Amino acid sequence: MRSALLLAVGALFSIEILAQEPPDRQGAVREHAVVERVIVDAHVVRKDGNPIPDLTAADFSLKVDGKSVALESAEWIPAGEPEADASALEAESPDGETRWDVELPPGRLIVMFFQTDYETSRILGLLRMALQARRFLTTLLPTDRVAVASYDSHLKLRQDFTADREKITRAINASLRMSRPPEPDPDSHPALARHLDPAAARRAATPERALALLAQALQPIPGGKSMLFFGWGLGTVGGLDGPNRSEQKAWEAALRGMAAARVNVFSLDVTDADYHSLGVYLERISELTGGRYEKTNIFPNLAMDRVGRAISGRYVLVFAKPQAPRGFHSIEVALVNRKGRVYARRYYED
Repeated sequence: MRSALLLAVGALFSIEILAQEPPDRQGAVREHAVVERVIVDAHVVRKDGNPIPDLTAADFSLKVDGKSVALESAEWIPAGEPEADASALEAESPDGETRWDVELPPGRLIVMFFQTDYETSRILGLLRMALQARRFLTTLLPTDRVAVASYDSHLKLRQDFTADREKITRAINASLRMSRPPEPDPDSHPALARHLDPAAARRAATPERALALLAQALQPIPGGKSMLFFGWGLGTVGGLDGPNRSEQKAWEAALRGMAAARVNVFSLDVTDADYHSLGVYLERISELTGGRYEKTNIFPNLAMDRVGRAISGRYVLVFAKPQAPRGFHSIEVALVNRKGRVYARRYYED
């Protein structure tokens, strides 16, 4: 099916519909229409936090820049099932041969990102949530693949995508220390390290730059991804709306990259406080990318459980881009005649 190919190869794509030339028109100029479509990964949950798996496109309303747009399809992808397979890709290639240089994941792709800091109110929360992350591993399915990255002074890939829980556990523990990252795991599939420049990672001097670089490396890997961001804040240099223009650009690059890589960011705020100013941007990145924000200082197990249930299945929504000037566009997704909450990306760029 065309939808399987589209889901596998990118967030924004084009389909060219060409009229068949009659023999007497060969060599003449042909007109063609280009229809560009957008993919949005949405997590839809009931009041109790459990996903709603039986929705169709008719159950969603979609607005782009405040105007209603028809939703072409809404496909439910449960945990444990791949988004697309190699046979679908091969069937859609022009000459029957697979030409796409992609690694198709067998199921969910989950990135754990730890923002390491030894300030008292942060390290206690990190230790607490590292324990919850290790417990979360017991809920993984055989088809799940997890990668672990950390940021202290720069970006470090602690473990590439793997189903090996022992490797993931070691990477979580290593994320709490300011140590050198290991050599890339040759057994990972798909391989994030293949697309991550180690020199650029060492130059990523702020968490926004680290997220932007990580998102860029995730883009060639097909399918939607969930990022569990165990962190204490963004906007740490000058403020994202402050005088430091370079960090504002890094923030924009991170959002642009998350959209292209189809990453929903679920922020688990590790700060041991009911409120802090840097948490605002953790909330913001989750809201914009279609994840959710959780405080973890009081009930860390419940926060981790809510995120775990939310990512236990997702919808892949597809719609045709309306005609509009190119740039950033807002997306609003809601349910129609059904009760539940939709977590979906709030923007796209063309």
